[in-house]
Amino acid sequence: QVQLVESGGGLVQAGDSLRLSCAVSRPTFSIFHMGWFRQAPGKEREFLAFISKSGGITYYADSVKERFTISRDSARNTVYLKMNMLKPEDTAVYYCAAKTTYTPNDYSATPYNYWGQGTQVTVSS
Repeated sequence: QVQLVESGGGLVQAGDSLRLSCAVSRPTFSIFHMGWFRQAPGKEREFLAFISKSGGITYYADSVKERFTISRDSARNTVYLKMNMLKPEDTAVYYCAAKTTYTPNDYSATPYNYWGQGTQVTVSS
């Protein structure tokens, strides 16, 4: 059973930074491409960022690409999302997800096989 556990969310002020972490159960981390998504109340789940299993390919949603950075640490079986210059509209539950297939510039959630439970990020104005 593959488990993903997010952490690092919280309540911050506009302009602050946060780093979310997603720990993936061993020993399967290296086979997974990873993504970050978020879902705000009353809205659909939104793609944010992708990183390939090698770490060599990343891409982002236009809404966050100048402010968010995805990375992974294979030694720690962890993927990160560093978020800078947070805005109130970034308030949402943030999810990490894992998939084994790769399609260039695929922003959809459907191919992801495994999901974490989510971590709440709240940005006050």
